[in-house]
Amino acid sequence: MAERTYIEAIRETLRDELRRDERVFVIGQDVGSFGGAFKATDGLQQEFGAGRVIDAPLAETAIVGACTGAAIAGMRPVAEMQFADFVSCAWDHIVTVAAKQHYRTGISVPIVVRLPSGGGFSGGPFHSQNPESSFAHVPGLKIACPSTPADAKGLLLAALDDPNPVLYFEHKHLYRRLKGEVPEGRQPIDFGRARVHRPGDDATVVTWGAMVHTAKDAADRLAAEDGVEAEVLDLRTILPWDREAVLESVRRTSRILVLHEDTRTAGFGAEIAATVADEAFSDLDAPVRRLAAPDTPVPFSPPLERRFLPGVDDVVAELRELVQW
Repeated sequence: MAERTYIEAIRETLRDELRRDERVFVIGQDVGSFGGAFKATDGLQQEFGAGRVIDAPLAETAIVGACTGAAIAGMRPVAEMQFADFVSCAWDHIVTVAAKQHYRTGISVPIVVRLPSGGGFSGGPFHSQNPESSFAHVPGLKIACPSTPADAKGLLLAALDDPNPVLYFEHKHLYRRLKGEVPEGRQPIDFGRARVHRPGDDATVVTWGAMVHTAKDAADRLAAEDGVEAEVLDLRTILPWDREAVLESVRRTSRILVLHEDTRTAGFGAEIAATVADEAFSDLDAPVRRLAAPDTPVPFSPPLERRFLPGVDDVVAELRELVQW
């Protein structure tokens, strides 16, 4: 295995797939000669040309609409939104057209929409959101939220192979801060298969994306200070999500905290909490708990943003309450 940063894993996977499959192309604002807003596509246009790494105008609706048409025609498009927040401009093409095309006509729409998401860099309310739960209600879509360089590669490969439209949420805060081993070769990771990021028997933290690392830091601190071992379960994908892995872990630990960076009300954590309450109630020794961002826009101010985002101290406090219940 080679060590790569999170963004290097994404860039190298895109490069490998462009080389492997002539149907694959990338389209988005500044993805060509500039290499993308975060340099995720740096150097790709120079290698593959402007016909396969396409600089698009400031028009998310047109980008996703073009990808939908190309996918129906047999191509494998990868659309990049400069920020996940802007995907709302393409809502109709994703939700009304791409997600329902197979149901309506039997024609697959294999598009991948890459969505740089999340806070932690004072980007404010238009550049820091995690809108995954808005799309998790839509039949026909799949949603991936990788938390490690290895998963960034494996889930992107799976997304490119999938006949359905996939929203691929890549967390900006992890791009260059996170480095890890990435398997060589082509090894897609199945959607709907969670991963134990940290084993434990006293409580379960279910999460995804950058919050996996917040949960791990909190669990390590709790183990050192209180002798409590919390399991951190990384869902990897939330549509589909690994119900059985969550239920198995909860039945073993008897306590669960659902953690996510998206706002609390109607966040995807509510679906997980409801499922556990429905199907594992008799195995619980404490109430199902959720920890998420408050129901406000993401603040610009660095101190306010730090207060807005769930942090290690918040997770430790929630877990302490759970184990002392």
